[in-house]
Amino acid sequence: QVQLVESGGGSVQPGGSLRLSCAASGSIFGIKAMGWHRQAPGKQRELVAAITGGVRTNYADSVKGRFTISRDNAKNTVYLQMNSLKPEDTAVYYCNFKTADRIDYWGQGTQVTVSS
Repeated sequence: QVQLVESGGGSVQPGGSLRLSCAASGSIFGIKAMGWHRQAPGKQRELVAAITGGVRTNYADSVKGRFTISRDNAKNTVYLQMNSLKPEDTAVYYCNFKTADRIDYWGQGTQVTVSS
């Protein structure tokens, strides 16, 4: 079975950086987009960043200029480089793959904590 395995979360001070990775354990046919969502306690899950075809990207306004999403198609992996982290970025981050046949795959979530 296909699974998305996340890594790279942790605890950092404000202004620090983290790099999240999400790799598919098996082949996924017809991936249209890869993305990252996050959910903080008491809040709705929100889209943070997405990438389509390895070229087009979009970001939530709150992370523009600080986060960068990228992908390695050969490795079936998506990354999220997070710089200038703020306490408000604290959340569980989930990766997501979307396919042309409307199947969604989700990672298990990785905790990111930004505090001093």
